[in-house]
Amino acid sequence: MKFRVERDVLADAVAWTARSLPVRPSLPVLAGMLLETTEDSTLRLSSFDYEVSAQVSVEATSAEPGTVLVSGKLLAEITRSLPAQPVDVSTDGSKVVLTCGSAKFTLLTLPVEDYPSLPEMPPAAGSVGSDVFAAAVGQTAIAAGRDDTLPFLTGIRVEIEGETVTLAATDRYRLAVREFQWTPGKADISSVALVPAKTLADTAKSLTGGAEVAIALSSEDVGEGMIGFEGGGRRTTTRLLDGDLPKYRSLFPTEFSTRAEVASAPFIEAVKRVSLVAERNTPLRLAFSQGELVLEAGTGDEAQAVEAIEAKLEGEDIRSAFNPQFLLDGLNAIGSDTACMEFTTPTKPAVITAKPAAEGETADYRYLIMPVRMSG
Repeated sequence: MKFRVERDVLADAVAWTARSLPVRPSLPVLAGMLLETTEDSTLRLSSFDYEVSAQVSVEATSAEPGTVLVSGKLLAEITRSLPAQPVDVSTDGSKVVLTCGSAKFTLLTLPVEDYPSLPEMPPAAGSVGSDVFAAAVGQTAIAAGRDDTLPFLTGIRVEIEGETVTLAATDRYRLAVREFQWTPGKADISSVALVPAKTLADTAKSLTGGAEVAIALSSEDVGEGMIGFEGGGRRTTTRLLDGDLPKYRSLFPTEFSTRAEVASAPFIEAVKRVSLVAERNTPLRLAFSQGELVLEAGTGDEAQAVEAIEAKLEGEDIRSAFNPQFLLDGLNAIGSDTACMEFTTPTKPAVITAKPAAEGETADYRYLIMPVRMSG
């Protein structure tokens, strides 16, 4: 094996592939990164831990076909620190020699024959703009659970119905739902998958280099449950989680007693300031009245803070309390100058959306947040 590649191209490809390397590999070879060169001067880098696979293809020159397995972490550290010159890589017996300018590294190889075969990419189901996909996943992933003892809550539910994709995630304290349009391969496609949220968030963010992301789903009768994503020369697959989210659509109220509109930037800044005095697990209290929103935190002998900002109110005055970080997550995620908060009662979930562009328009992103019971 022998090839030459530009330093930035190699460093970027290695860094992306290394993201999927297991922190504590169950087998030594799984800490390896597979490098393959082909007759058509393509360099392919791969990693796989039996759950998530990553593969990227870049152009190389002076390439002689071959395959080699080296420590992925070490290769990532080396390529990141190389000078800005072309990189030459070649095999020398059981070693790999990497030369860049006057720098030269010799790496030991791992046994290629012990490395598992990467899963085949499932059939492509359709495609979506990479920026739309990254934004939608980012808006949803914030609400996914972090508790591995409830694995189904650590996922994002991907529901595909024709031209509409709906993403949903919940940790039982908040629920984020985002809808977007995509280009399906078949008009009547209907599918549901529960994808690990962290993997999906990392993947979506890393595929914005290409204009489109192709989403590939394995059918139930073909192999194990798997989903794949491809864009900009990069492809990744991940196993699906077992189970499904609770029926979440019924959690959204159909009618509201109070609707408030608040400028997002002042709201976010006020929440950050007032919550500075909120001890861990202490709620932030919101009191909406005509023309005003008062934010408060801290009680009795504790440090206290209060701040008032402008708010436009429809309906009854209302007081409620929320986890300040959960509230911030929702306000930051709507991506709008004006936040809308809708309430039924102080003790029932509130819904945060962006202000619709037109009257009667449905928001494509909804963030439902549970209130915290106030003492007294």
